[in-house]
Order: sequence, then C-alpha cells, then structure tokens
Amino acid sequence: MCNMNNLKIGNLTARIPIIQGGMGVGISMSSLASAVANEGGVGVISCAGLGLIYRNSAKDYMEACIIGLREEIKKAREKSNGLIGVNIMMALTNFGDMVKTSIAEKVDVIFAGAGLPMDLPKYITADCTTKLVPIVSSARAAKIICEKWKTLYNYLPDLVVVEGPKAGGHLGFKANQIEDENFSIQKLIPEVVREIAIFEEKYNQEIPVIAAGGIYTGEDMYNIMQLGAKGVQMSSRFVPTDECDADIKFKETYINANENDVEIIQSPVGMPGRALKGEFLEKVKKGLTAPKSCPYNCLHTCDYKKVPYCIIVTLYNAYQGKMDKGYAFAGSNAYRSTKISSVKEVVDSITSEYNQAEKEAKN
Repeated sequence: MCNMNNLKIGNLTARIPIIQGGMGVGISMSSLASAVANEGGVGVISCAGLGLIYRNSAKDYMEACIIGLREEIKKAREKSNGLIGVNIMMALTNFGDMVKTSIAEKVDVIFAGAGLPMDLPKYITADCTTKLVPIVSSARAAKIICEKWKTLYNYLPDLVVVEGPKAGGHLGFKANQIEDENFSIQKLIPEVVREIAIFEEKYNQEIPVIAAGGIYTGEDMYNIMQLGAKGVQMSSRFVPTDECDADIKFKETYINANENDVEIIQSPVGMPGRALKGEFLEKVKKGLTAPKSCPYNCLHTCDYKKVPYCIIVTLYNAYQGKMDKGYAFAGSNAYRSTKISSVKEVVDSITSEYNQAEKEAKN
C-alpha cells in the first residue's frame, strides 16, 4: 500500500510524486519515460542529441532533432496513458524549436534547465495544454523566474524543480559550492518553498516544489518531503533498469562503479558536471581528445576550438555502449546500484522504503 500523496501539476495529477529526470543523450527516451509514467510517476524524454539518434531521418541535424522528438513523444504515448514530459536544456541552440515541437505535440510537461528559462511562456499557443516547469538551483532564481513570467506573460510556473549539487550531469553551481553544506538540497528546499509561497498566496495558485539531486531511496524522498518538497525528481535510480533506453554497457558502468568513481568534471557546456570515471575521461585529462570541427552547432556555450571534446558525440557514444569513446553522467549515489531491475521493481522499492521511513517517523 502506498501512502505517498499524488502530485498536482496544474490540472494534471501524477499518482505518485516521482518525476524521472531527463537524461541525454538517449538515456531517457520513450521506453524509460513510458515505463515510469505507467507506474504513476512523470516520465521524461530528454531532447538533447536526438538529432544524432535520428540522423538518418532528415537532411540535417536540426531537422532530425524535431523529427526525433515528435517520434519519441508518439512512441511514449503509444506505450502509456500516464504523464509524459520533455527535458529541454537552455544551452541548446534549438531550444525554441524543441519547445514549439513539444507544445505542438501536446506533451504534458516541459522541464527547462541548464540556464534560466526566462522567456519560456512566450511559446505558449492558444490551444496549449503543456505545463511549464523551470529547473532552478536557488531561491533567488525561483523568485526571478516567477516575477519575470508573471510580469511579461501573466504566467506562473506550474511546478518548480530545485536541483541540488548532488545531481548527475550539469550542475548550476560553482565548483566550490558543490561540497558546501550551505548549498545542499536540504538547505535549498525550505528556502525555495518560502519564496514560492509568497507567489502562491499573492496569486492564489498552487506551485509545487520538487527536490532533485542525490535523492536515491524512498527514505531520502520521505526526509526531503518533510522539508516542504511535494515530491522528488530521480534520475540515476532509473538507469540500471530494463526499460532505460541506453545500451547495457552504459547501465553496467553504474552497477560496476564504487563511490570513488563518481567525479566532478568541467563540461564543454560551460558548467561543472558529475560523471563516472572511465577510460575516456582519463584521455581528456591527458589532452588526447580535442575535436577537429563542430559538426552540429548544438550548444550556445561551446566553442570547439577551446573545448576538449564534442559533448554531444561523446554522450551519443556512451548511449551506444562505446564507453572507451564516451562517459556516463551520474548522480552522487549512482554507485549504489547492484543490478538491473524493471522500472516497476524500482518504483515498488522506493515506495516501500518511503512507507517504512514514514512508519518509523511516527513511532
């Protein structure tokens, strides 16, 4: 029996308050997203690098991204009638195209991060049913977005994801903040909840706050929800699953990792990132990986003459299981996985851990 509350996102309801975080390139597509949605959570497709995965379906990378996103949303819809979201990084040069495509395809939720999505509501169309969710890493960022959206577009976020410094992939923190307790998710959540409460009260609108980054067990989930979060976003926990879209060799890097294998890298996106150590990242450290050209122009923030490797190609290689030519992004607790399970088993396990934590807290 699940004692968790459901999660309201505007007029939508997820049966359990778990959002599966978007993971690119290709790690969370329609297979993983639909499986999580079928268990009552929000399944999320990452649109980063879809143009590489679908490159044979279009004449150029940008068009292949649009075709790929449409296709993945369609496939997810065929496999699930639960809630499906799309994660879109602000750093993408085709951010606008990805947002427009998601809204046109009537995806349930857009999650926008890796930068502040200041003008996301400008893409809303007359018949738009898609909910808009910024991913932030401070109360200040949450406040700025709420003020900006309300002033310019008379719109408030339908939900806010707060991503702490223990997340996998790109982090909205400076290197010296990542280990600083003052920036921990346990500190951030109450601060963001207080800030958001001002807007909820003023405009009589509920804006749930979701905690992300380093939340691995149902007990972690229970504890962070006691601090005001209405739910959690989890990513790493869903990688070693049958339904995760990545190659088995990618999933095995999680299972074979130990705590010392999780490291902070400087990504070509221009932000620190958390990843698992491996052969490719060793080559990067030795300066053996410089890109010769920029084939895709996929990121605003990347200058191929200055970066040590092309991140989209590197992550695409990892998705295909070529771990000597790529690496796995991972949250701080990714090393805790020991086997490949089904998404249902993972959700059942999180649920029972949550219920156990709740029971112990009441005794």
